[in-house]
Amino acid sequence: MKYTVAINIMPLKNLLDPQGKAVLGGLGNLGIHAIEDVRVGKHITLAIEAASAEEAKTIAENASKQLLANQVMEFFEIAIID
Repeated sequence: MKYTVAINIMPLKNLLDPQGKAVLGGLGNLGIHAIEDVRVGKHITLAIEAASAEEAKTIAENASKQLLANQVMEFFEIAIID
């Protein structure tokens, strides 16, 4: 069966996010001052052929740990979409 898996990868909360700071500065330059903080991450969608949703999640977790996320600086969350 084919599963669509979404992976959200974000910088660890205790690390500086220079890209987020740049976006926050750009928003301020546009006159949008109500936003107090911005964190920029990655959203990856995978189409996985697997016997079960649990197996698809395990495959996505292995891919995230080995290639997609830098676990020293980032954390990831996995969700099965369908």
